[in-house]
Amino acid sequence: MEERITIKTETIKLEQLLKLAGVTGTGGQAKLLIQAGEVLVNGSDERRRGRQLRAGDVVEIKGRGRLRVVQG
Repeated sequence: MEERITIKTETIKLEQLLKLAGVTGTGGQAKLLIQAGEVLVNGSDERRRGRQLRAGDVVEIKGRGRLRVVQG
C-alpha cells in the first residue's frame, strides 16, 4: 500500500516526513528507525535522517508500507 504525503515546501527531511506521516511520534524514534536500516528511499538503503526529499521520492518502511512525497 502506498500513501501520498503532501508537502508545502520544496524539500522535507526524511525524519520530518516520517513524523508527518505518523510512522513515528518523535524525531528520536525516526532516528532509530532510520539507523536500524528499516528505511529505503527510491529503493536504496538510507541511513541519513537529514536526507532531503522532494516531490516524486518514494520512502519504504520495511514491513510498514510506502510513502510517496507529493507537492501541494
